[in-house]
Amino acid sequence: MNKKKLLSGPYFVWMILFTIIPLLVIAWYGFTDRTGAFTLANVRAIASPEHLKALGLSLSLSIACTILCLLIAYPLAMILKKTGMGKKGFVVFIFILPMWMNFLLRTYAWLNLLDDGGILFNICRNLGLPTFSVVGTNAAIIMGMIYNFLPFMVLPLFNVLTKIDENVLNAARDLGANSAQVFFKVTLPLSLPGIISGVTMVFVPSLTTFAISDLLGARKIMLIGNIIEQEFSTADNWHLGSGLSLVLMVFILISMAVLEHYDKNGEGTSF
Repeated sequence: MNKKKLLSGPYFVWMILFTIIPLLVIAWYGFTDRTGAFTLANVRAIASPEHLKALGLSLSLSIACTILCLLIAYPLAMILKKTGMGKKGFVVFIFILPMWMNFLLRTYAWLNLLDDGGILFNICRNLGLPTFSVVGTNAAIIMGMIYNFLPFMVLPLFNVLTKIDENVLNAARDLGANSAQVFFKVTLPLSLPGIISGVTMVFVPSLTTFAISDLLGARKIMLIGNIIEQEFSTADNWHLGSGLSLVLMVFILISMAVLEHYDKNGEGTSF
């Protein structure tokens, strides 16, 4: 038992140095002003029209991204479940492969694909088709989010679906259930932990992102993540940036609480 405690020591040291202490620093900046006096002004700043607009847009885009990822990922996970073992391993590898590439490089690739004068623009022009501009729109940001975060939805769903016993599905069919009834009354409820896990793993990073909106939004669309990033880097106002970060942390904690409630056994997060 003592040896197990010793083995967990590096983990606790890591958590203290790179999780707890940074959170305490953010909390200190968020609840103080430049003089070091306690204040709630940094947190209340989220209520300003500019910040509320950015937060509302961030929530709407992240919800849209999460829903679209779920609609795309669930059929893919079901198809992946039904493939052969050799093909299954290859398809999983294909989904994981983009995650090995740097996040910014993946986003720059989409910028080159969607930008004026980019790949799609030249293809349409060479084919005599109408050209269009996508970069600088909400659609471009959502497309970038889906591309970057879709694997985080597919893998939890695939993990849960593969654990569903086929005998349970066959029993439902033997009892007279049709395909739709088997899906909605058996498969869907049993896959709920994977859905909740995938939704959480997509919603949180899409809500807090700033690199995707900065590049694919052409700096025309301000999300709450962009405002926080600018407060830290450009405005050099760590207090306001930390206060707004604490507000976002509330959404993250709510998402984690929902995940813990519906996925108590960690079925959707263990691969």
